[in-house]
Amino acid sequence: MKVAVLGATGAVGRTMLQVLEEREFPVDELVPLASERSRGTRLEWRGREWEVRVPEPGIFRDCAVALFSAGSARSREWAQRAADEGAVVVDNSSAWRLHPEVPLVVPEINAERIAERPLGIIANPNCVTIQMAVALEAIRRVAGLRRVMASTYQSVSGAGQDGVAALEAEIAGRSAESSPFGVPIAGNLIPSIGPRDEDGWNEEEEKIRQESRKILGLPQLPVAATCVRVPVAVGHAVAMTLETERPLTRVEAIEALEAMPGVRTAEAERDPLPRDAAGTDPVVVGRIRLDRDLPGVLHLWVVADNLRKGAATNTVQIAEHVIRG
Repeated sequence: MKVAVLGATGAVGRTMLQVLEEREFPVDELVPLASERSRGTRLEWRGREWEVRVPEPGIFRDCAVALFSAGSARSREWAQRAADEGAVVVDNSSAWRLHPEVPLVVPEINAERIAERPLGIIANPNCVTIQMAVALEAIRRVAGLRRVMASTYQSVSGAGQDGVAALEAEIAGRSAESSPFGVPIAGNLIPSIGPRDEDGWNEEEEKIRQESRKILGLPQLPVAATCVRVPVAVGHAVAMTLETERPLTRVEAIEALEAMPGVRTAEAERDPLPRDAAGTDPVVVGRIRLDRDLPGVLHLWVVADNLRKGAATNTVQIAEHVIRG
């Protein structure tokens, strides 16, 4: 099987290659693609070296799937072309997520939508939205949802390799030459991810609102988030408050989360930490608490590896469903 990976030299692209290998995805020919500056470099994968190329007309022909993680501009330019050349595109950017004819998929929640792809494109959700949605779906299945509020604590790798490099440089006492953050991140918290609109909401906060609604199939669900960039290399964390349609006991909430594919609870262990989630695929939920004053209100602490389940692993899981038909 011929598989293309656009953005193969980036943080998520390299993780995609790692996950493809770990999950023994059936690839006979790999087509690693990146920007002009990476043209001609060689990637080692599955014991072979593969030359990195740049996207061009015809390059996706005969590809069964094309995994995209090269930003929205590249996805808008090449996703439909790749689909027209016969590849099923799984896109990790925000370019297609809210398009009415493009399914937005977290396989544990709505894998059935994968077959509904009239444009030949499937969208992978925002990294922190994925981990939130998996936990939300677990509770929705047993008690319904009325409202969601969240504060997210998002690692620097969510801003790509430049974000990681900026943190490493600052910790080492150097100036971060190409920091994507605008202000120092080491020893700091930045309550801003993406552009801010005239009402004071950051782009990341609106992504969480709109994407959660689409994934869960609840278009009117009230969702509000405050997104914060934190000086952690890998792993996003979310403090989430849910109002359910039916009050749950704490035991019922824990049982619902434990029954959800892709979720692991950590109530019997220490509190789940981003450092522990790094390099793993489960969404880990701890600090499971019923509100002491408000009936039907539940508080959760949710962590996951943003490069894996938040991006690469979810993308590969979608691709696995595609090839299984």
